[in-house]
Amino acid sequence: MDALDKPFRLPFSKRSTTLRHALMHSAYWVLITGFFIYEKRYLIYKASMPYFAACVAGRIVLLIIIAYLNLQYFLPRYLLRKRYLAYFTAIILSVLGYLTAQSLFDFYLYGYVVGPMRNSNLVESLSYNFFSTLWYLGLMLALKLSMDWYGQQLVIQKITVEKLNAEVNFLRAQVNPHFLFNILNNLYALTLKKSELAPDVVLKLSEMMEYMLYDSTGEKVPLEKEISYLSNYIELERLRFSGGAAINLNINAALNGYEIAPLLLLPLVENAFKHGLGKQTKGGWLKVDIGLVQSTLKVVVENAKPLIVVDMGKGGIGLDNLRKRLDLLYPASYTLQLEDKKDAFLAKLVIDLI
Repeated sequence: MDALDKPFRLPFSKRSTTLRHALMHSAYWVLITGFFIYEKRYLIYKASMPYFAACVAGRIVLLIIIAYLNLQYFLPRYLLRKRYLAYFTAIILSVLGYLTAQSLFDFYLYGYVVGPMRNSNLVESLSYNFFSTLWYLGLMLALKLSMDWYGQQLVIQKITVEKLNAEVNFLRAQVNPHFLFNILNNLYALTLKKSELAPDVVLKLSEMMEYMLYDSTGEKVPLEKEISYLSNYIELERLRFSGGAAINLNINAALNGYEIAPLLLLPLVENAFKHGLGKQTKGGWLKVDIGLVQSTLKVVVENAKPLIVVDMGKGGIGLDNLRKRLDLLYPASYTLQLEDKKDAFLAKLVIDLI
């Protein structure tokens, strides 16, 4: 949690707030105080410093009282419970109380202290204080609503991230049973034949399991590990289509030094195998090109289309989930292009990793 959003209890109150809210409210009242000081600075010369200080302090204290009466008491007790008449009555009474106190002080200040240099008009004073009070209350209410909206957006974003992470954790836990079943069958056949490929298959499967269960638990992983995992996945899937499909992986990049969100590239290749080569009886092919220019990663996955086309977004965590993760993890820093060609399906992902 951000230190600014960590809650703490207010002194002399059962309510709690956050440092972010406290700083924003403080900044608001500092600005209002600065405005009053600027507006009433002439009173230093016309009426003396004590009257100037009393004028500014009196206005600010009265405004703070009715502002927080509204925010902490009237809003939750009346407005949020749809007791509209009681709410507006309370607001009007609090404003009238402010008007009475402030206008009487202004009448005395400008009528007797400042004297003939400024005429005192009680009606004018009442009118000015009434509309200025509503203006400042409106600003305070707008500030509260904006902060509440911001808090709601943080909660929504947190829930969305947790949901997507849960889906990724589910992917990590299930380890694609069909994929694992096929690999174990192939491994069993290789051991019966005493093939030299068996140890290599065991090693690749072990590396994949280690990555999925341990290395990919953080927010970011080294790019070379993500590519290595993808390479192992492709090599093990290649056993299923040995001799029956052309599968090519081209890596044209120096990957050291960059990081990426874990398991972000898997859906592109997983969908190509599941809905492309997995539906082909013959003549299937798959091509994966990975390139890195400075900090921009480009991954292009293209595969032959089967005779019966199946929605590429279904199965696994899917391309829809991938796009949602990208929106959260790399907002405005990625493009995901899906192209349905006549004989092939192409997916191109470009991410700025910085």
